[in-house]
Amino acid sequence: MAEQAAILPEILRSIDTIIRDAADEVTALDQAIGDGDHVFNLQRGLGALLAQADDLAQSGWDAAFKTMGMTLMSTVGGASGSLYATLFLSLAKGLQGRSLDLPAFAQAFATAVDAVRARGKADLGEKTMLDVLIPVSRALLEGAAAALPIGEVLRHTCAAAEAGVEATRNLVATKGRASFLGERSRGHLDAGAKTSQLMVRAVCGVVPAG
Repeated sequence: MAEQAAILPEILRSIDTIIRDAADEVTALDQAIGDGDHVFNLQRGLGALLAQADDLAQSGWDAAFKTMGMTLMSTVGGASGSLYATLFLSLAKGLQGRSLDLPAFAQAFATAVDAVRARGKADLGEKTMLDVLIPVSRALLEGAAAALPIGEVLRHTCAAAEAGVEATRNLVATKGRASFLGERSRGHLDAGAKTSQLMVRAVCGVVPAG
């Protein structure tokens, strides 16, 4: 039997809390250069995932990620829903039949991030969630390759996410509604990158370091 995703409810609660606590801040970021509904849509998806938390905990990781992807696709909506669905569905495929150790997860996550790049037709430096997801992926791969202790990998991963979101401040958006602002999008953090960074922080705070 596949390893059960028993820790997922705790992870989801941690993500829900950190997004809720930062809701006003992120909404202000989104209103400055986006549609202003990013947090609302994300919280709708999180609510749906929390309602499934007990079932997810009894599932294998691949099945849990597949369910999460399908749920986010149907509840978040818009570009974010499609991109997060792509991320989790690709993770599910990459982890099918595999144990959730760091090397396996790092490789599956890298493949999933590549799938998001393809789906969004975006890359590093375009003021999107990929400015967080790509550095996070690299940190995970480097930690796995170096066989670093999980606590050290988590610290590097969180630092990569924080540096990634801060880097969006001075970028000019080329995707989404923010792209219509051109140079006026410079000077603002990207809301999608910010929520991605917050979610990475929440996960790092729950995953056992030892």
